[in-house]
Amino acid sequence: MSQPPQSRESATRTGARHAAAHAGRVHAGLFTHPTRAVEWVCTLIVALFGALLRFVRLGEPRAVVFDETYYVKDAWTMLQTGEPRNWPETVLYLGREANPNIPFASGETDLWLDSAEYVVHPPMGKWFIAWGLKLFGGAANPFAWRAATAIAGTIAIIVLIRVILRLFHNLPIALFGGVLMAIDGVGITMSRTGLLDIFIMALALGAFSLLLMHRDWAKARLERAHAADPTARPPQIAVSWYRIGAAVLLGLATGVKWSGTYFMAVFCVISVLWDAWMRHQAGYRHWFLTGVLRDGALAACTMLPTYALAYVSTWTGWFLHPDSYMHDWARLHPGEGIQWLPESWRSFVQYHAQMWQFHTTLDAPHDYKANPLTWPLQIRPTSFYWEKLPDHPGLCSLAPDSQCVAAITSLGNPLIWWLGSLCALGAIAVAIWRRGDWRIWAVLAGFLGGWLPWAQYLNRTTFTFYSIVLLPWMILAICYVFDWLRTTISRATWHAAFGSTLGLCLLVSAFFYPIWTAMPVPYEFWLSHMWLESWI
Repeated sequence: MSQPPQSRESATRTGARHAAAHAGRVHAGLFTHPTRAVEWVCTLIVALFGALLRFVRLGEPRAVVFDETYYVKDAWTMLQTGEPRNWPETVLYLGREANPNIPFASGETDLWLDSAEYVVHPPMGKWFIAWGLKLFGGAANPFAWRAATAIAGTIAIIVLIRVILRLFHNLPIALFGGVLMAIDGVGITMSRTGLLDIFIMALALGAFSLLLMHRDWAKARLERAHAADPTARPPQIAVSWYRIGAAVLLGLATGVKWSGTYFMAVFCVISVLWDAWMRHQAGYRHWFLTGVLRDGALAACTMLPTYALAYVSTWTGWFLHPDSYMHDWARLHPGEGIQWLPESWRSFVQYHAQMWQFHTTLDAPHDYKANPLTWPLQIRPTSFYWEKLPDHPGLCSLAPDSQCVAAITSLGNPLIWWLGSLCALGAIAVAIWRRGDWRIWAVLAGFLGGWLPWAQYLNRTTFTFYSIVLLPWMILAICYVFDWLRTTISRATWHAAFGSTLGLCLLVSAFFYPIWTAMPVPYEFWLSHMWLESWI
């Protein structure tokens, strides 16, 4: 029996429903099966959002913040003379004795002494800051002090999104991770302050991304070879340009701070174990011994020399300048040190021995000292800057009777860090249940390389802002759990959990943003952010 003809109105409604359904499928496909162009456009949009949070008002406060007193001034003298120089303890400024930081922040940046300074970290991080000074107007411009860290923090957002895409092949989860990186407080404060640790994070994350690319390359190579001839000897997968590039980045990370060494050790072990497991998955016999012994040895023979060369290259200025700190130690101490080394190398080794002594015995009291075990929970954040303001600019105008303050508190978004800590434990449980999920080691890599080694220095003076190196892996833990939930709960429930988590994190960051960025606020507003007594 034929159906009655539709009315014009009914046909219009039906057509609208079909068009909406088609648009919905196209919209869904845009994210479930995105092209590389879509992935990159979305990645750059999130990175631009993160860049705005980092670069807007980057020159505020116009003051030397926390350890900028070491790193920015070192970077400036390195740019001017090739090596870091000492600064006087006090200078005459406006007719009275003052800390040199005060005239430095006002633009008087040529007050250094001729003598070389004893610095306890390798030079690479200061060179990054120095290049920012060079490109953005010199030390008279506080924006330039922090430009390199802001750039590093923005690049890290891009790299993390690409890492998440490579791990989970899901654009919404990758963009979710990128937004979390963009809005986190430790990421923002470390991007807006001329300190070193964000460079370690960015370089280690870049190296990890290259090792994931090596894994994908090696997996494809093994599968093609086994499919072509299962009885043939498996192809070489130990050496690739990806691994060499990762070794270079890890050498540079160690050239920022020695803690980069731990990332090198952990990443290399995990990467070699991945190689062995891929041999097993491809169908090759004796996969463990071949993967660990042969591939591991070949990888070490290429990566370790590359890593060492990259690290030593960061000291080029020290070797080139005869008045650098301890450059003449071997000449002044004949018969001491490692005698078979040339004089400059004997001095270099002795300098490193002195640095090692400093780092392993540092236990000076500090108001913001934080036990490394508490870093993931942000129990004792670091106050970089806190000043009472004489007038009532900005938000302070809303409370003219209140004291106006400006603060930079290196405190992570509590929801991201607390949820990340919980998800890290949950990810381990999920991986045990799944069995054989290699991605759990991607999640744990940062914890093993950036946090666990500090357990041997529980009595050392350390600070919570060191945890910036953990931030990408905190976010990876959250993404891992959301990826698991995507396959275990209903789509509607997953979307609700996903959207509400993102929304809450955005709201918390909006609330804390003023005290991450030295915006003038009433004292009561600042105090309302001190949720824990240990945060004050």
